[in-house]
Amino acid sequence: MAELTVETSDKPIGVFDSGLGGLTCVMELMQLMPNENIVYFGDTARIPYGTRSKETITEYANQDIGFIKKHDVKMIIAACGTVSSVVGGVKDPAGEVPFTGVVIPAVQTACAAARNGRIGVIGTAATIRSGAYGRAIRAIRSDAVVLGNSCPLFVPMVESGITDKNDPVVKSMVERYLSPIRNENVDVLILGCTHYPLLRDAIADFMGEDVTLISSGAAAAKYAMNLLAGKNLLSSRKEKGSITYYTSDSAELFAQNAQSFIGRSFTGEVRKVTIDELCS
Repeated sequence: MAELTVETSDKPIGVFDSGLGGLTCVMELMQLMPNENIVYFGDTARIPYGTRSKETITEYANQDIGFIKKHDVKMIIAACGTVSSVVGGVKDPAGEVPFTGVVIPAVQTACAAARNGRIGVIGTAATIRSGAYGRAIRAIRSDAVVLGNSCPLFVPMVESGITDKNDPVVKSMVERYLSPIRNENVDVLILGCTHYPLLRDAIADFMGEDVTLISSGAAAAKYAMNLLAGKNLLSSRKEKGSITYYTSDSAELFAQNAQSFIGRSFTGEVRKVTIDELCS
């Protein structure tokens, strides 16, 4: 019997994150390229990555990439600001498979939007500590002033469903983390973690209407679409694409929490992956 083959353009796009935040990127991919199949992995058993050492983050990222590659994907998106910042500078981190993190797409979008050259960046402690956003911004705009601040409690808040802009905890944490940046009169703010768009309303209210917010996940999705188009790898499929979800923790909890990220009724199969499988 002849072996069935799949056209490269019809292979899925692989997306991974430390948790559920990368689903904000998946939502953008679904809107931009509704005919694409997507394989998503959320490493919810080991979240957060942002408090880990560079060595541990690199180890986890390599395992995540290895797992996604097992699904014969045509491209991989690291929809994780921490991974993108720590290992995104590595040449060809996914080998022969086209790869992008969120840093470069977000920075390109921010630099195009910045009027006064004062750009704010918020992310996990590891993201800010890496300096990746600042280096990428100055490579495009050498005169830019970059103001960064880590927001260590944002990811746990979002993963716990604490996102309402009127919630006193949300308002308090947004003021605490963003006051130093707002006081520096930035006109663009990069949400350097894909969890942060769920706090967008609270962040926008605090920063004011004159500050443009850049979602790193949305920027990465647009970047991926342009890259695939340039390589003639957009799907030829006519029907709507499907999404397969994997998680390293409870599949039931993943499905329960995913709806707030997807922004619609959650559908799709969720499969659990053990840590041993990731490490093999």
